[in-house]
Parts: sequence; C-alpha cells; structure tokens
Amino acid sequence: MRVPKFLGLTAFCAAGLVVPTTSATAGGLSSVTVVVSALASTSAAVKLYFYNARDKFLTKGGYAFMRVVKPGGQRQVSLPVELPAGEWAVAITQDTNNNDKLDKNFMGIPTEPFAFSNNVRPRLTPPDFNDCKFTVGGPGKVVNIVLTK
Repeated sequence: MRVPKFLGLTAFCAAGLVVPTTSATAGGLSSVTVVVSALASTSAAVKLYFYNARDKFLTKGGYAFMRVVKPGGQRQVSLPVELPAGEWAVAITQDTNNNDKLDKNFMGIPTEPFAFSNNVRPRLTPPDFNDCKFTVGGPGKVVNIVLTK
C-alpha cells in the first residue's frame, strides 16, 4: 500500500525524524529547526505551538499547528519543520505530570515548564506576538529556546 507523500511527511515531522534541508522548497516552504533545551524532564512530553497570526497568539486553538515531541531520555529536543515565509512565534510547554494540560496556579501562572521563541520571559502578563516572533524567509533557520522551570 502506498502512503500519500504528505501523510508520510507529517508522520516523520511529528516523530522528529525529518532532517532539515538546506534550501527552500518549491512550494515556498523553508526549513526551520526548533531546538528546546533545559528540559525539566527527560521523559515528559514537550508541546510546541506554532503561531503565524498576531491576533491569534496564545488564544485557545489559535495556533497554526502543534507538535508533540518525547525527549527520549535527553534534556534537549530538536524538531525540524517546514514553514511558509513570514512571521512566526512558538510557545512551548512540558507536561511534567502527564495529565495532557498546562497546570496553573490560582493566579493563572503556569506551574509547569514553559517557554517562548526569542526566549521571552514574561513577568505578570503573557508576552506579545511581536516580542516572540521570528522571520522565516530562507533556508536553514535554527530557533533556540531555553525552557523556563
């Protein structure tokens, strides 16, 4: 049985098995590798939420797509993705108690590790898209993010 190309690519991306390319693809997509370090757990799932619309940033269901990566015993994960040119931001959480949600305290502040692209560290309010955004417009971009515990 033959698997359609886009289904196979999605499965490999979700598993973190696609090796980034060094050039933009014909469809206007560019290779971006997101590297998340300082993981709180070497086994708990890391969730990466990709946003490309300022007005939807950090809104429920407002992300363009989401990927889940298992660290596999490592303190760092690397996820290659193909993104269209434009402005993007990434929000990351690590579900250390494996209850499939981001736990928060009574003030709504996350009690589980989280991070944002550009290593933005919000104080009392969620960060703005403009603070977290990075531009995709060419091949081989690497976005390094350190998880906040």
